[in-house]
Amino acid sequence: MNQHRKWATVLSLIGMGFGQIYNRQIIKGFLLFIVHLLGITLAMALPKAIWGLVTLGEQADHLEKVGKVYVNVRGDHSIFLMIEGMIVIIAMLIIVAIYIANVKDAYNVGKMREQGIAPRRFSDTLHYLGEVKFPQMIISLPILLVIFFTIMPILFMISLAFTNYSAPNYLPPAKLVSWIGLDGFKDIFTIKAWNQTFFGVAFWTLIWTVCATLTTFTGGFAAALMVQKKGIRLKGFWRTLFIIPYAIPQFISLLIMRNMFNGEFGPINQYLSYFGLGGLPWLTDPFWAKFTVIIVNIWIGFPITMLMIIGILTTISRDLYEAAEIDGATPFQQFSNITFPSVMLSFGPLLVMSFAGNINNFNLIYLLTNGNPANPNYQSAGSTDILITWLFKLTMDSGKYNFASIIGIFIFIIVASFAIINVRRTKAFKEEDDYR
Repeated sequence: MNQHRKWATVLSLIGMGFGQIYNRQIIKGFLLFIVHLLGITLAMALPKAIWGLVTLGEQADHLEKVGKVYVNVRGDHSIFLMIEGMIVIIAMLIIVAIYIANVKDAYNVGKMREQGIAPRRFSDTLHYLGEVKFPQMIISLPILLVIFFTIMPILFMISLAFTNYSAPNYLPPAKLVSWIGLDGFKDIFTIKAWNQTFFGVAFWTLIWTVCATLTTFTGGFAAALMVQKKGIRLKGFWRTLFIIPYAIPQFISLLIMRNMFNGEFGPINQYLSYFGLGGLPWLTDPFWAKFTVIIVNIWIGFPITMLMIIGILTTISRDLYEAAEIDGATPFQQFSNITFPSVMLSFGPLLVMSFAGNINNFNLIYLLTNGNPANPNYQSAGSTDILITWLFKLTMDSGKYNFASIIGIFIFIIVASFAIINVRRTKAFKEEDDYR
């Protein structure tokens, strides 16, 4: 009895591609051998990568006397070592996965040879990949990009939360960074300056997110109902008029609004003075600043909601309303039993996305108020800062990268938990037969 599978498996275990070459698949074997050489290179770099990831370096930049002058000698850069270690380890895991697939392939082809089936030629393999495995081939490149440009940055951000990477004492290359475990999480909850800021900003973030989501939804829903109401003329004109705030670049809109609500020379306070009313501290008082960002968000956010709901309203059959009128249903009953459930069935997932987006609505807060007015009780945060803008300030202004990473983890947990729970519960993701 032939033992092709045995020899092919043993050779593929010795080196990627050897089993394929034994199975007379020369081109495939040669390509796998190139991957094997790449794996050897990564394996040689793996010890240093693990050392760098574990120690984060042993010698920072320092001065050494050379002759009569001191020369700066480059040391270890903790952050570079962390990133390089992650890249090498992830790449090595991918190589290991290819190695396992190489062994399985050699075994299966050897088994086919024992059964008298000729192994595929390289052209047949390409045809097989292009026809049978086409979806897997197409999705493989995006998966690699997701691994290196999404998953790895997330792992890097999470890792920073367990280090002391912060200004002014632990900034490479002048200083080394070290692992501190959960001490950063402990500090943010036990040190008064940090926990007061965290809970205050988190509470305002929750209020802001709920208000911003509900007001834009309610405003968009009301505008859609008015535009689509039977008997309203020039519907196209009203749709165009209401979409203008969304059509203007948000950056420009927010800067204009920032000037309009200026407490000293803003036109809104000037208009109020014409009616004998005193000006309001729209952007300088904590309460009014929070009120202002919610009002401006309604103006910017309701048009897209309106358009989406108009699209949903056009899909509702008029027969339902006619039947309801025949049964004596009031307009409110028609709205609560036909219009609202039909809209929520389609708009539910978008409402969840809007909630998650408002938690991370960096542009509006930063461009409109920059997180101000200042709060003396907060650490690197203002009265209107939400978690994402506070995170930005911690990194760009204060250099507290470890605390910023901790905040990022909390944002991820909040958004992911809310999105998963609510998306799974919404009827829009159930099978069609369940709601038809």
